[in-house]
Amino acid sequence: MRRAIAVCAALAVCGAAGGAWAQSPGGHIPAYIRAAVDNPARPEKDRQRDVNRKPAQVLTFAGVRPGLKIAELEPAGGYYTRLLCKVVGPSGHVDAVNFNLHFSPEQMKRMAGRNMGPPPAPQTDCDNVTYSVQASTELKLPSDLDMVWTTENYHDFRNPEFGSADIKTLDQTVFDALKPGGVFIVEDHAAAAGSGARDTATLHRIDPALVKRELESVGFKYVGQSRILHNPNDTHSDIVFKMVDRTDRFLFKFRKPK
Repeated sequence: MRRAIAVCAALAVCGAAGGAWAQSPGGHIPAYIRAAVDNPARPEKDRQRDVNRKPAQVLTFAGVRPGLKIAELEPAGGYYTRLLCKVVGPSGHVDAVNFNLHFSPEQMKRMAGRNMGPPPAPQTDCDNVTYSVQASTELKLPSDLDMVWTTENYHDFRNPEFGSADIKTLDQTVFDALKPGGVFIVEDHAAAAGSGARDTATLHRIDPALVKRELESVGFKYVGQSRILHNPNDTHSDIVFKMVDRTDRFLFKFRKPK
């Protein structure tokens, strides 16, 4: 989200964040996920976001567990990187990939000299994280991954600031990097039904139905969704930066067939 807010600032479209909203958790949380969320080394700013991001429930739905080999696309400041690396543990690994940002001269002028170069690596207390900054149009991932993970950024991959990637090519790269049976977890801000990609660069939202069609078109099988991040009070008409961590978000799981 921090990276997205920086992009928003460059576009001069940010609004003020509002208050919190929450849903009741549910289901059994494995001990290794609970331990990662309760890790005292996590930054306080991460802990404050937990009430609305619900990481324990999200990680449980995704099926993250010790020993997995995961690639995280656009980790930004590392909110989930710090959790994923703890859950997978020393027998697992996280490859965190941020994308190069591209701004027009007008956008850079609005940034008033702020440094918008390659983002620093997410800060963690783990030894099992490899970090890279890549062009979204030339994404390279390790092979035989158990999971690819992206939260609140799938909509951005097609936007000019993130390199205007060909989404089918990017999705195919993810598919090819996964081992048979591997999963792709996508969490993002929901746009209005039927809107497709209309709002990706303006409201920073995307139609969940479009995401499903795009991923199924490269061979993924839709496994299901969790509504733990659903907000019925979101009208899908506001830019997401006015509703930090309070948007209606979809959480999808897709599987590469065995």
